[in-house]
Amino acid sequence: MKSVFDPAARQEIIDRVNKLSPATQAQWGKMNAAQMLAHCGISFRVPTGDFTIQKTWVRFIGRFFKSLATNDKPFQKNSPTAAEFLITDERIFETEKKNFIDNFQKVSRGPEAITYFEHGFFGYLTAEEWGKMIYKHTDHHLRQFGV
Repeated sequence: MKSVFDPAARQEIIDRVNKLSPATQAQWGKMNAAQMLAHCGISFRVPTGDFTIQKTWVRFIGRFFKSLATNDKPFQKNSPTAAEFLITDERIFETEKKNFIDNFQKVSRGPEAITYFEHGFFGYLTAEEWGKMIYKHTDHHLRQFGV
């Protein structure tokens, strides 16, 4: 599994984001491109400690599925997400693209960027596991938009 800590994988993500436009249509799901960028941008802030999500009982179940976060199998289409990551309001594409890139560059600069190790569903993740899961989650949403 690729990791956002690998410079080539990091650049690949940025290049794919730069192929998006406000008119890029999702191949599944309810979000438009700006909403997807906002969703990912917020998720990048969790492992850096810049955004906190409420811990729920479901994390006790999720830790048994932790390998799903870092294995090579893509996430399933229309997978559920935590309420804090649901983006339903309209967003400005260029603003969300800038926020995405800024937050992505912060979280992907290396394992030292990870300061919060508790994932809301999967439980404790090492910095290396976060790097792989961030890549996998971001790849999932970029594939959602065909880039």
